[in-house]
Amino acid sequence: MVSTSEFKKGLKIVYKGEPYEIIDFQHVKMQQRAPIVRTKIKNLKTGRVLEENFSSGDKFEKPELEERQMQYLYAQGDSCVFMDMESYEQVTIPRQVIGDAIYYIKEEMMVDMIYYKGEPLVIEPPMFVELRVADTEPAFKGDTASGGTKPARLETGLTVKVPFHIQTGDLLKIDTRTGEYIEKVKE
Repeated sequence: MVSTSEFKKGLKIVYKGEPYEIIDFQHVKMQQRAPIVRTKIKNLKTGRVLEENFSSGDKFEKPELEERQMQYLYAQGDSCVFMDMESYEQVTIPRQVIGDAIYYIKEEMMVDMIYYKGEPLVIEPPMFVELRVADTEPAFKGDTASGGTKPARLETGLTVKVPFHIQTGDLLKIDTRTGEYIEKVKE
């Protein structure tokens, strides 16, 4: 059990029978009333974010989450196939469960998969990934003076804003938490 006094960002709790992750929280002391904790929580199954107020001292269960190291093998229709690196068992997961993480994974890449009650819940790609630019507008002479950005479509289908000097075929480092361009990778 975990109390509201132990809340921190990223903590996972069970609320109304569902696993949630705490995104943000704030302890509020109200005059003439009991203190409360204003909380933003994200449902790990649906991705829906709720804003809830809890009484100070409320207790919650910690969900029984299991983390497994998996390797992304290939896409198959509306699903993706992963292999458990311990048992070598292959698991097919629908794209809707994978969500936006699909834009950050390539074949043979290692990911952390979180299971809740035997079902895959969340796929966490590495914090930074290297992806190749599949398509972007060519740079024009004089573009670099403005310090602006242009859109670039990467090999996984993700579109990011990049500096003007980036060209089709360049390898880029991308932050998977924000989806932003970090730097051009030297090959």
